[in-house]
Amino acid sequence: METAKRRTIETIVSKLSSVSEQTRAAALAELRLISKQDPESRPIIADAGAIPYLAETLYSSSPSSQENAAATLLNLSITSREPLMSSRGLLDALSHALRHHDTTTSPAAVQSSAAAIYSLLIAEESYRPVVGSKRDIIFSLIHVIRYQDSHPRSIKDALKALFAVALCPANRSTMISLGAIPALFSLIVKDSRCGIVEDATAVMAQVAGCEESEEGMRRVSGASVLADLLDPCTGSSLRIKENAVSALLNLARCGGDEARSEVASAVASGADEGAMEGIVYVAESGSNKGRKKAVDLLRLVSNDSRRFDRLISDNDNNPSSI
Repeated sequence: METAKRRTIETIVSKLSSVSEQTRAAALAELRLISKQDPESRPIIADAGAIPYLAETLYSSSPSSQENAAATLLNLSITSREPLMSSRGLLDALSHALRHHDTTTSPAAVQSSAAAIYSLLIAEESYRPVVGSKRDIIFSLIHVIRYQDSHPRSIKDALKALFAVALCPANRSTMISLGAIPALFSLIVKDSRCGIVEDATAVMAQVAGCEESEEGMRRVSGASVLADLLDPCTGSSLRIKENAVSALLNLARCGGDEARSEVASAVASGADEGAMEGIVYVAESGSNKGRKKAVDLLRLVSNDSRRFDRLISDNDNNPSSI
């Protein structure tokens, strides 16, 4: 049965080089369906030599062909990462699809291309600096989230890809130089969709973890915006609050004395100490990591740490739960 499956897939892949556009389109549709429904088919598709053809199809002017090729690449990225990353021209093809998100690339192909990058990077740490060296990919992902007519799904997939890129510390300064901070804060301030704000603050929490973030955050009043998200009056979700805590903590730790002072001032200046209340809420009700970061932030910003002795003591006495 395995042999029959391999022969079938090899036959379909061979059609990707056909001179007939209709034949190529039918083969792409078949590969998309097979790679989605049968995980065991994915390495066979890669071994059959499909990846270069799929990558080349991202340059196609046919929206349906773009979508089928990008979706198949996304499916392959789940279990066949090494063949993808070792395929010459793959990252350039994904970059092309993302770069033309506002012109010739269909929204579905943009989404699958961004999701494929996320899939590759979230599972394999060694790929993160490789993709991070492709400035065009990072620039294009940032442009997707900045472009006012981008589809919401495209924005979410681009944010997830940026999050995976930002997991590599060496990539963060590149993201900042390409305009990530104002693009992210534009979403945080102007977008009312909770899921998108959650994802944007998650990326910002990572990006804040480098010394270059200090000046970029200052230009957009980042510390104040993040402190506002902690105020219970804003109605931010717990995940947004946790991300805001993480971003403020990273900014204070990675920036200089001035950055630490700005974080403390932003937290203290909130109406009725709303930001401080939000940090305490995360320290009491957040995830394990969120609680630890909230307690660490309290230590940094509070002038009267005795008010939070119980939280700090609980954290020190029971570190395994954090």
